[in-house]
Amino acid sequence: MADLDAEQRGMAQGLAVRLWNSRWLLIAGVVAIVAVYALAAISGFVILAALALLLAAAMLPVTGTRQSAESAAAIEAIGLQRLSGEYLAAAVADPLIIFDRTATIVHANAAAFAAFGGIAPGLSLSLKFRAPEMQALLDGVLSGNVASDVVDYTEKLPVERAYRVSASSVGHGTDLYVLVFKDQSEARRIDRMRADFIANASHELRTPLASISGFIETLRGPARNDPAARDQFLQIMQSQTGRMARLIDDLLSLSRLEMKPYLKPGTEVDLRETVDSVIDSLGPLATENSVVIERDYADGPLDVPGDGDELFQVFENLLENACKYGQSGGRVVVSIARGDAGSEPGIDVTIRDFGPGIPEEHIPRITERFYRVDVETSRTQKGTGLGLSIVKHILTRHNARLSIKSEFGKGAAFSVHLPTH
Repeated sequence: MADLDAEQRGMAQGLAVRLWNSRWLLIAGVVAIVAVYALAAISGFVILAALALLLAAAMLPVTGTRQSAESAAAIEAIGLQRLSGEYLAAAVADPLIIFDRTATIVHANAAAFAAFGGIAPGLSLSLKFRAPEMQALLDGVLSGNVASDVVDYTEKLPVERAYRVSASSVGHGTDLYVLVFKDQSEARRIDRMRADFIANASHELRTPLASISGFIETLRGPARNDPAARDQFLQIMQSQTGRMARLIDDLLSLSRLEMKPYLKPGTEVDLRETVDSVIDSLGPLATENSVVIERDYADGPLDVPGDGDELFQVFENLLENACKYGQSGGRVVVSIARGDAGSEPGIDVTIRDFGPGIPEEHIPRITERFYRVDVETSRTQKGTGLGLSIVKHILTRHNARLSIKSEFGKGAAFSVHLPTH
Protein backbone atom coordinates (compact mmCIF):
# COMPACT_ATOMS: atom_id res chain seq x y z
CA MET A 1 0.00 0.00 0.00
CA ALA A 2 2.82 2.35 0.91
CA ASP A 3 4.54 1.55 -2.42
CA LEU A 4 1.31 2.37 -4.29
CA ASP A 5 0.97 5.72 -2.50
CA ALA A 6 4.59 6.56 -3.25
CA GLU A 7 4.05 5.69 -6.91
CA GLN A 8 0.92 7.87 -7.07
CA ARG A 9 2.77 10.76 -5.42
CA GLY A 10 5.58 10.37 -7.93
CA MET A 11 3.13 10.44 -10.84
CA ALA A 12 1.42 13.54 -9.42
CA GLN A 13 4.75 15.29 -9.01
CA GLY A 14 5.69 14.39 -12.57
CA LEU A 15 2.42 15.84 -13.92
CA ALA A 16 2.91 19.00 -11.89
CA VAL A 17 6.41 19.44 -13.25
CA ARG A 18 5.20 18.97 -16.83
CA LEU A 19 2.39 21.51 -16.33
CA TRP A 20 4.83 24.01 -14.86
CA ASN A 21 7.31 23.51 -17.71
CA SER A 22 4.46 24.07 -20.21
CA ARG A 23 2.94 27.07 -18.42
CA TRP A 24 3.71 29.56 -21.18
CA LEU A 25 2.22 27.25 -23.80
CA LEU A 26 -0.95 26.90 -21.71
CA ILE A 27 -1.29 30.65 -21.24
CA ALA A 28 -0.83 31.30 -24.95
CA GLY A 29 -3.39 28.62 -25.80
CA VAL A 30 -6.01 29.94 -23.37
CA VAL A 31 -5.59 33.50 -24.69
CA ALA A 32 -5.97 32.26 -28.26
CA ILE A 33 -9.15 30.29 -27.45
CA VAL A 34 -10.74 33.22 -25.56
CA ALA A 35 -9.93 35.53 -28.48
CA VAL A 36 -11.57 33.18 -30.95
CA TYR A 37 -14.61 32.81 -28.66
CA ALA A 38 -14.96 36.58 -28.39
CA LEU A 39 -14.71 37.24 -32.11
CA ALA A 40 -16.61 34.26 -33.50
CA ALA A 41 -19.85 32.52 -32.68
CA ILE A 42 -18.50 29.25 -31.28
CA SER A 43 -20.39 27.08 -28.81
CA GLY A 44 -19.10 26.64 -25.26
CA PHE A 45 -18.75 22.88 -25.82
CA VAL A 46 -16.18 23.45 -28.55
CA ILE A 47 -14.25 25.82 -26.29
CA LEU A 48 -14.17 23.25 -23.47
CA ALA A 49 -13.01 20.55 -25.84
CA ALA A 50 -10.16 22.76 -27.10
CA LEU A 51 -9.08 23.56 -23.56
CA ALA A 52 -9.06 19.83 -22.68
CA LEU A 53 -6.90 19.02 -25.72
CA LEU A 54 -4.51 21.84 -24.85
CA LEU A 55 -4.19 20.59 -21.26
CA ALA A 56 -3.53 17.01 -22.40
CA ALA A 57 -0.83 18.19 -24.83
CA ALA A 58 0.84 20.17 -22.07
CA MET A 59 0.94 17.11 -19.78
CA LEU A 60 2.83 15.06 -22.38
CA PRO A 61 6.66 15.20 -22.43
CA VAL A 62 7.88 18.38 -24.10
CA THR A 63 10.19 16.53 -26.53
CA GLY A 64 11.45 13.04 -27.12
CA THR A 65 15.06 14.28 -26.91
CA ARG A 66 15.10 14.66 -23.14
CA GLN A 67 13.57 11.20 -22.66
CA SER A 68 16.12 9.58 -25.01
CA ALA A 69 18.95 11.43 -23.27
CA GLU A 70 17.75 10.18 -19.90
CA SER A 71 17.46 6.63 -21.28
CA ALA A 72 20.99 6.82 -22.75
CA ALA A 73 22.36 8.06 -19.42
CA ALA A 74 20.63 5.23 -17.59
CA ILE A 75 22.00 2.62 -20.02
CA GLU A 76 25.50 4.11 -19.68
CA ALA A 77 25.29 4.00 -15.88
CA ILE A 78 24.20 0.36 -15.94
CA GLY A 79 27.03 -0.53 -18.33
CA LEU A 80 29.67 1.20 -16.20
CA GLN A 81 28.40 -0.57 -13.10
CA ARG A 82 29.07 -3.87 -14.82
CA LEU A 83 32.68 -2.94 -15.54
CA SER A 84 35.32 -3.78 -12.98
CA GLY A 85 38.80 -2.40 -12.51
CA GLU A 86 40.17 -5.65 -13.91
CA TYR A 87 38.29 -5.22 -17.19
CA LEU A 88 39.37 -1.60 -17.50
CA ALA A 89 43.02 -2.50 -16.81
CA ALA A 90 42.89 -5.26 -19.42
CA ALA A 91 41.67 -2.76 -22.00
CA VAL A 92 44.84 -0.66 -21.57
CA ALA A 93 47.58 -1.66 -24.03
CA ASP A 94 50.41 -0.31 -21.85
CA PRO A 95 51.63 -2.09 -18.71
CA LEU A 96 49.37 -1.04 -15.82
CA ILE A 97 49.66 -1.87 -12.11
CA ILE A 98 47.12 -1.02 -9.39
CA PHE A 99 48.50 -0.83 -5.83
CA ASP A 100 47.40 0.22 -2.36
CA ARG A 101 48.71 2.58 0.33
CA THR A 102 51.37 0.08 1.39
CA ALA A 103 52.77 -0.06 -2.19
CA THR A 104 51.47 -3.63 -2.49
CA ILE A 105 50.26 -4.80 -5.90
CA VAL A 106 46.49 -5.29 -6.04
CA HIS A 107 46.22 -6.03 -9.77
CA ALA A 108 48.42 -6.01 -12.89
CA ASN A 109 47.20 -6.32 -16.48
CA ALA A 110 48.52 -8.76 -19.06
CA ALA A 111 50.85 -6.15 -20.59
CA ALA A 112 52.54 -5.66 -17.19
CA PHE A 113 53.07 -9.43 -16.79
CA ALA A 114 54.56 -9.61 -20.30
CA ALA A 115 56.86 -6.63 -19.73
CA PHE A 116 58.13 -7.37 -16.23
CA GLY A 117 57.17 -10.92 -15.30
CA GLY A 118 57.31 -12.20 -11.74
CA ILE A 119 54.65 -9.77 -10.53
CA ALA A 120 51.51 -10.87 -8.72
CA PRO A 121 48.97 -9.47 -6.25
CA GLY A 122 50.55 -9.16 -2.81
CA LEU A 123 54.06 -8.35 -4.12
CA SER A 124 55.68 -5.13 -2.89
CA LEU A 125 56.38 -2.59 -5.62
CA SER A 126 59.32 -1.26 -3.62
CA LEU A 127 60.96 -4.67 -3.90
CA LYS A 128 60.14 -5.11 -7.58
CA PHE A 129 61.28 -1.67 -8.75
CA ARG A 130 64.36 -0.71 -6.74
CA ALA A 131 65.55 2.14 -8.96
CA PRO A 132 65.80 5.44 -7.01
CA GLU A 133 63.51 7.25 -9.43
CA MET A 134 60.77 4.65 -8.95
CA GLN A 135 61.14 4.78 -5.15
CA ALA A 136 60.82 8.57 -5.24
CA LEU A 137 57.74 8.31 -7.47
CA LEU A 138 55.99 5.88 -5.12
CA ASP A 139 56.92 7.89 -2.01
CA GLY A 140 55.65 11.14 -3.50
CA VAL A 141 52.26 9.74 -4.51
CA LEU A 142 51.69 7.66 -1.34
CA SER A 143 52.64 10.54 0.97
CA GLY A 144 49.97 12.72 -0.59
CA ASN A 145 52.44 15.47 -1.51
CA VAL A 146 51.42 15.16 -5.18
CA ALA A 147 48.23 13.79 -6.75
CA SER A 148 50.17 12.45 -9.74
CA ASP A 149 53.75 12.38 -10.97
CA VAL A 150 55.83 11.20 -13.95
CA VAL A 151 59.39 9.83 -14.15
CA ASP A 152 61.62 8.18 -16.75
CA TYR A 153 62.59 4.61 -15.92
CA THR A 154 64.78 2.05 -17.70
CA GLU A 155 64.20 -1.67 -17.27
CA LYS A 156 67.47 -3.53 -17.88
CA LEU A 157 66.31 -7.18 -18.16
CA PRO A 158 65.56 -9.28 -20.15
CA VAL A 159 66.14 -6.53 -22.74
CA GLU A 160 66.69 -2.85 -22.09
CA ARG A 161 63.46 -0.86 -22.38
CA ALA A 162 62.85 2.83 -21.61
CA TYR A 163 59.54 3.84 -20.04
CA ARG A 164 57.77 7.06 -19.09
CA VAL A 165 56.03 6.04 -15.84
CA SER A 166 53.04 7.94 -14.46
CA ALA A 167 51.56 7.37 -11.00
CA SER A 168 48.26 8.76 -9.70
CA SER A 169 45.51 8.04 -7.21
CA VAL A 170 42.33 6.24 -8.31
CA GLY A 171 39.23 8.31 -7.51
CA HIS A 172 38.64 9.81 -4.06
CA GLY A 173 38.95 7.86 -0.86
CA THR A 174 39.65 4.52 -2.53
CA ASP A 175 43.21 4.21 -1.13
CA LEU A 176 44.19 2.76 -4.51
CA TYR A 177 46.80 4.04 -6.92
CA VAL A 178 47.81 3.21 -10.47
CA LEU A 179 51.14 2.98 -12.32
CA VAL A 180 51.12 3.22 -16.14
CA PHE A 181 54.31 2.44 -18.13
CA LYS A 182 54.51 4.13 -21.54
CA ASP A 183 57.20 2.49 -23.69
CA GLN A 184 59.59 5.13 -25.08
CA SER A 185 62.23 2.72 -26.44
CA GLU A 186 61.45 3.17 -30.15
CA ALA A 187 61.17 6.95 -29.87
CA ARG A 188 64.51 7.14 -28.09
CA ARG A 189 66.14 4.83 -30.62
CA ILE A 190 64.96 7.13 -33.42
CA ASP A 191 66.23 10.17 -31.52
CA ARG A 192 69.64 8.53 -31.12
CA MET A 193 69.72 7.64 -34.82
CA ARG A 194 68.86 11.23 -35.73
CA ALA A 195 71.52 12.62 -33.41
CA ASP A 196 74.14 10.17 -34.74
CA PHE A 197 73.18 10.99 -38.31
CA ILE A 198 73.55 14.73 -37.75
CA ALA A 199 76.88 14.23 -35.96
CA ASN A 200 78.24 11.98 -38.72
CA ALA A 201 77.03 14.27 -41.52
CA SER A 202 78.55 17.29 -39.77
CA HIS A 203 81.86 15.45 -39.36
CA GLU A 204 81.92 14.35 -42.99
CA LEU A 205 81.32 17.91 -44.16
CA ARG A 206 83.62 19.54 -41.62
CA THR A 207 86.70 17.55 -42.73
CA PRO A 208 86.82 18.78 -46.36
CA LEU A 209 85.78 22.28 -45.29
CA ALA A 210 88.71 22.44 -42.87
CA SER A 211 91.03 21.23 -45.64
CA ILE A 212 89.75 23.83 -48.12
CA SER A 213 89.97 26.60 -45.51
CA GLY A 214 93.59 25.66 -44.73
CA PHE A 215 94.64 25.67 -48.37
CA ILE A 216 92.93 29.02 -48.99
CA GLU A 217 94.85 30.49 -46.07
CA THR A 218 98.10 29.05 -47.46
CA LEU A 219 97.42 30.39 -50.95
CA ARG A 220 96.78 33.85 -49.59
CA GLY A 221 100.02 33.71 -47.56
CA PRO A 222 103.20 31.66 -48.10
CA ALA A 223 102.15 30.12 -51.45
CA ARG A 224 100.87 33.34 -52.98
CA ASN A 225 103.71 33.49 -55.51
CA ASP A 226 104.37 29.75 -55.86
CA PRO A 227 102.70 28.48 -59.09
CA ALA A 228 103.49 24.80 -58.44
CA ALA A 229 102.04 24.86 -54.92
CA ARG A 230 99.04 26.84 -56.15
CA ASP A 231 98.16 24.26 -58.79
CA GLN A 232 98.58 21.40 -56.34
CA PHE A 233 96.43 23.06 -53.68
CA LEU A 234 93.70 24.02 -56.15
CA GLN A 235 93.53 20.43 -57.36
CA ILE A 236 93.13 19.18 -53.77
CA MET A 237 90.48 21.83 -53.10
CA GLN A 238 88.57 20.76 -56.20
CA SER A 239 88.69 17.14 -54.99
CA GLN A 240 87.38 18.15 -51.56
CA THR A 241 84.51 20.19 -53.00
CA GLY A 242 83.61 17.20 -55.19
CA ARG A 243 83.54 15.04 -52.06
CA MET A 244 81.17 17.48 -50.34
CA ALA A 245 78.95 17.61 -53.45
CA ARG A 246 78.69 13.80 -53.52
CA LEU A 247 77.82 13.71 -49.82
CA ILE A 248 75.10 16.34 -50.25
CA ASP A 249 73.69 14.48 -53.26
CA ASP A 250 73.51 11.26 -51.24
CA LEU A 251 71.90 13.05 -48.30
CA LEU A 252 69.27 14.50 -50.63
CA SER A 253 68.67 11.05 -52.13
CA LEU A 254 68.04 9.59 -48.68
CA SER A 255 65.72 12.46 -47.80
CA ARG A 256 63.70 12.02 -51.00
CA LEU A 257 63.39 8.27 -50.39
CA GLU A 258 62.14 8.83 -46.85
CA MET A 259 59.60 11.39 -48.08
CA LYS A 260 58.02 8.90 -50.52
CA PRO A 261 57.89 5.53 -48.74
CA TYR A 262 55.25 4.02 -51.06
CA LEU A 263 55.88 2.77 -54.57
CA LYS A 264 53.49 3.56 -57.39
CA PRO A 265 51.97 0.29 -58.68
CA GLY A 266 51.68 -0.81 -62.28
CA THR A 267 55.15 0.04 -63.61
CA GLU A 268 57.29 -2.78 -65.03
CA VAL A 269 61.10 -2.64 -65.22
CA ASP A 270 63.19 -4.73 -67.64
CA LEU A 271 66.11 -5.85 -65.45
CA ARG A 272 68.19 -6.95 -68.43
CA GLU A 273 67.98 -3.49 -69.98
CA THR A 274 68.52 -1.70 -66.63
CA VAL A 275 71.59 -3.72 -65.64
CA ASP A 276 73.08 -3.37 -69.13
CA SER A 277 72.68 0.43 -68.86
CA VAL A 278 74.46 0.39 -65.50
CA ILE A 279 77.35 -1.67 -66.86
CA ASP A 280 77.71 0.65 -69.86
CA SER A 281 77.70 3.77 -67.68
CA LEU A 282 80.41 2.34 -65.39
CA GLY A 283 82.58 1.07 -68.22
CA PRO A 284 85.14 3.91 -67.85
CA LEU A 285 85.42 3.27 -64.09
CA ALA A 286 85.98 -0.45 -64.67
CA THR A 287 88.68 0.33 -67.25
CA GLU A 288 90.35 2.79 -64.90
CA ASN A 289 90.48 0.12 -62.17
CA SER A 290 91.56 -2.66 -64.62
CA VAL A 291 88.37 -4.63 -63.91
CA VAL A 292 86.54 -6.78 -66.48
CA ILE A 293 82.75 -6.97 -66.05
CA GLU A 294 81.24 -10.33 -67.06
CA ARG A 295 77.51 -10.96 -67.65
CA ASP A 296 75.49 -14.08 -66.94
CA TYR A 297 71.77 -13.55 -67.61
CA ALA A 298 68.90 -16.04 -67.64
CA ASP A 299 66.93 -16.46 -70.87
CA GLY A 300 63.48 -15.01 -71.46
CA PRO A 301 61.82 -11.88 -70.10
CA LEU A 302 63.25 -10.48 -66.86
CA ASP A 303 60.60 -7.94 -65.83
CA VAL A 304 59.71 -6.89 -62.29
CA PRO A 305 57.37 -4.23 -60.89
CA GLY A 306 59.27 -1.16 -59.73
CA ASP A 307 60.77 2.23 -60.42
CA GLY A 308 63.40 2.12 -63.19
CA ASP A 309 65.43 5.10 -61.96
CA GLU A 310 65.61 3.81 -58.40
CA LEU A 311 66.62 0.28 -59.44
CA PHE A 312 69.26 1.79 -61.73
CA GLN A 313 70.61 3.60 -58.63
CA VAL A 314 70.68 0.32 -56.67
CA PHE A 315 72.72 -1.59 -59.23
CA GLU A 316 74.93 1.42 -59.96
CA ASN A 317 75.90 1.66 -56.28
CA LEU A 318 76.57 -2.08 -55.99
CA LEU A 319 78.56 -2.36 -59.22
CA GLU A 320 80.55 0.80 -58.46
CA ASN A 321 81.53 -0.64 -55.07
CA ALA A 322 82.52 -3.94 -56.70
CA CYS A 323 84.76 -2.15 -59.21
CA LYS A 324 86.38 0.05 -56.56
CA TYR A 325 86.84 -2.30 -53.62
CA GLY A 326 87.24 -5.56 -55.56
CA GLN A 327 89.66 -4.28 -58.21
CA SER A 328 92.44 -6.56 -56.97
CA GLY A 329 90.38 -9.52 -58.21
CA GLY A 330 90.48 -8.21 -61.77
CA ARG A 331 86.89 -9.09 -62.64
CA VAL A 332 83.26 -8.66 -61.54
CA VAL A 333 80.46 -11.06 -62.48
CA VAL A 334 76.91 -9.71 -62.84
CA SER A 335 74.27 -12.45 -62.98
CA ILE A 336 70.48 -12.39 -63.28
CA ALA A 337 68.56 -15.55 -62.44
CA ARG A 338 65.01 -16.52 -61.57
CA GLY A 339 64.38 -17.53 -57.97
CA ASP A 340 64.07 -21.21 -57.08
CA ALA A 341 60.60 -22.73 -57.38
CA GLY A 342 60.46 -23.42 -53.65
CA SER A 343 61.21 -19.85 -52.60
CA GLU A 344 59.28 -16.64 -53.05
CA PRO A 345 58.80 -16.10 -56.80
CA GLY A 346 61.14 -13.43 -58.08
CA ILE A 347 64.36 -12.57 -59.84
CA ASP A 348 67.82 -12.44 -58.25
CA VAL A 349 70.49 -10.00 -59.42
CA THR A 350 73.93 -10.84 -58.00
CA ILE A 351 77.07 -8.71 -58.28
CA ARG A 352 80.17 -10.62 -57.27
CA ASP A 353 83.73 -9.39 -57.01
CA PHE A 354 86.93 -11.33 -56.29
CA GLY A 355 88.73 -8.77 -54.14
CA PRO A 356 89.71 -8.88 -50.46
CA GLY A 357 86.16 -9.52 -49.25
CA ILE A 358 84.43 -8.24 -46.10
CA PRO A 359 85.18 -9.55 -42.60
CA GLU A 360 82.17 -11.39 -41.20
CA GLU A 361 81.72 -9.09 -38.19
CA HIS A 362 81.11 -6.08 -40.46
CA ILE A 363 78.39 -7.61 -42.65
CA PRO A 364 75.38 -7.02 -40.29
CA ARG A 365 76.16 -3.29 -40.08
CA ILE A 366 77.40 -2.55 -43.57
CA THR A 367 74.09 -0.95 -44.69
CA GLU A 368 74.06 1.54 -41.80
CA ARG A 369 74.54 5.20 -42.63
CA PHE A 370 78.19 6.27 -42.61
CA TYR A 371 79.35 2.82 -41.54
CA ARG A 372 82.63 1.89 -43.21
CA VAL A 373 84.70 -1.29 -43.08
CA ASP A 374 87.87 0.70 -43.78
CA VAL A 375 87.56 4.48 -43.39
CA GLU A 376 90.76 5.39 -45.20
CA THR A 377 90.09 3.10 -48.17
CA SER A 378 86.53 4.40 -48.43
CA ARG A 379 87.64 8.02 -48.53
CA THR A 380 90.42 7.21 -50.99
CA GLN A 381 87.77 5.68 -53.27
CA LYS A 382 85.61 8.83 -52.85
CA GLY A 383 82.92 6.99 -50.87
CA THR A 384 80.40 8.86 -48.73
CA GLY A 385 79.33 5.96 -46.49
CA LEU A 386 75.70 6.33 -47.65
CA GLY A 387 75.57 4.22 -50.81
CA LEU A 388 74.43 0.93 -49.23
CA SER A 389 72.01 2.78 -46.97
CA ILE A 390 70.36 4.25 -50.09
CA VAL A 391 70.27 0.75 -51.61
CA LYS A 392 68.53 -0.59 -48.50
CA HIS A 393 65.89 2.19 -48.56
CA ILE A 394 65.09 1.65 -52.23
CA LEU A 395 64.79 -2.12 -51.85
CA THR A 396 62.48 -1.68 -48.85
CA ARG A 397 60.20 0.45 -51.05
CA HIS A 398 60.21 -2.36 -53.64
CA ASN A 399 59.44 -5.07 -51.06
CA ALA A 400 62.81 -6.56 -52.06
CA ARG A 401 65.72 -7.77 -49.99
CA LEU A 402 69.51 -7.61 -50.06
CA SER A 403 71.71 -10.50 -48.99
CA ILE A 404 75.49 -10.31 -48.59
CA LYS A 405 77.88 -13.24 -48.70
CA SER A 406 81.59 -12.81 -48.27
CA GLU A 407 84.64 -14.75 -47.28
CA PHE A 408 87.63 -12.69 -46.24
CA GLY A 409 90.25 -12.80 -48.97
CA LYS A 410 87.90 -14.35 -51.56
CA GLY A 411 85.62 -11.49 -52.56
CA ALA A 412 82.00 -10.57 -51.83
CA ALA A 413 78.62 -11.19 -53.46
CA PHE A 414 75.68 -8.77 -53.11
CA SER A 415 72.37 -10.36 -54.18
CA VAL A 416 69.13 -8.43 -54.71
CA HIS A 417 65.91 -10.46 -54.68
CA LEU A 418 63.06 -8.65 -56.44
CA PRO A 419 59.52 -10.12 -56.33
CA THR A 420 57.88 -10.55 -59.72
CA HIS A 421 54.40 -9.59 -58.48
